[in-house]
Amino acid sequence: MEEILNQNRDGIKRVSAQLFSLMQLFNCLMIMFITMVTAHAMHGFILEGNAFDLITKCHATIVYWKIPVIAGILYISLLSLLSIECNNHIELIVKLWLEIAVSAGLFYCTGLSYTVMVLLILADIVRNRIDWSKKILYIVLLSCVDLVLNGNVLSGYANPVSVNQIWTYYRPDVASVFSGAINIMFLIDVFIFILYMVFLILEQMSEKERIAALYRELSIANHKLAEANKQLEEYTEELVSAAETRERNRFAQEIHDTLGHALTGIVTGIEACIMLMDIAPDATKEQLKAIEEVARQGITDVRQSVKALRPDALERLKLEDALLKIIDETMRSTGITINYNCTTSLLNLSQDEEDAIYRIVQESVTNAIRHGKADVIDIGIEREDGLLKIKIKDNGIGCGKVYKGFGLHHMQERLSLLKGTLSYDGSDGFTIDASIPIRWGNSAEEKED
Repeated sequence: MEEILNQNRDGIKRVSAQLFSLMQLFNCLMIMFITMVTAHAMHGFILEGNAFDLITKCHATIVYWKIPVIAGILYISLLSLLSIECNNHIELIVKLWLEIAVSAGLFYCTGLSYTVMVLLILADIVRNRIDWSKKILYIVLLSCVDLVLNGNVLSGYANPVSVNQIWTYYRPDVASVFSGAINIMFLIDVFIFILYMVFLILEQMSEKERIAALYRELSIANHKLAEANKQLEEYTEELVSAAETRERNRFAQEIHDTLGHALTGIVTGIEACIMLMDIAPDATKEQLKAIEEVARQGITDVRQSVKALRPDALERLKLEDALLKIIDETMRSTGITINYNCTTSLLNLSQDEEDAIYRIVQESVTNAIRHGKADVIDIGIEREDGLLKIKIKDNGIGCGKVYKGFGLHHMQERLSLLKGTLSYDGSDGFTIDASIPIRWGNSAEEKED
């Protein structure tokens, strides 16, 4: 819509400019016609020896060839003034008086027969971008000037070259044709002026319509913006709620990983103590000491989870040392066998990557003991094609159909955040395969080598 309005406005503005240029050209032709015919008639009087009669009729000594030259210079001056754009009231009033003075000179040169230059000045006033109250004042002033010129007031103070007197050189029929031509050209010029004013009004109406359309579009845009802001607020609330939910899930996952692992080790160790209590009291004491250590570590992990949701072992140890520590504690407290084999460096990993690896191993071991009743667990970590691959297999009872519980669900979530994958199989014991895309630094490769 705005584009159509702009095209219409540009088209009207272009026609207005063309009409104003046509007025300037037509006035030039009329002034040159009048002054050239006048000069020709005066030259004829001189050639026929009737210069005395001419001087007597005009009451002045006249140099005929100067009339078109002076008129041409004055009209060029008028066009130059019309081309000047005014930015304020003072500039416009100075320009207006200069244009009136030049128009008076042209009126004199044309023998008081042509005042249509006033229409050019009027068109120039109307097209200026100033307040209409000042425009009306200028139009009234220009109308008064036009009345003065057409009322032959100047003839009382000067001896103008009268066209009616000069053109008596021609036969009456020829002079009549010339006068009729001037009247026709005058009417054409007035018609062009009226047409110009019509298009100027259309241009202003188009501008107002464009502004109104822009205002409507702005109102619609503001309404849409308000709706978008409302939707954004709702979406923000949803994001906050989702973030709170994710945080609760993460916290639940951390508690599950820490407490679940510790409690599983404690329960399994106590079961072993019950069986050993009567037959091996000393071994039972050692087992209870290991259980105590696991319980204390579990309490520490819970506190750390609440504090920063990061395993305490990873706060104090490097990742591989933390894995070895949890494996050793689990074997001591439960009596099961855990085979650990890592063929790649675990240095220069991000905190999220370290947390994920640690929790996958911890949760897998816990599930193998709690659900699988395993007594042998194999843990393998290797690097292949930019992936860190973790494989954990136990010799437990397995399961025909795997139901993704809390532990597997959170493993999947951790890996998804790292763009990793998780797969599992319960047909022969239980096997977990995890892959994490890792970009190792040079330092890690050098240490590995």
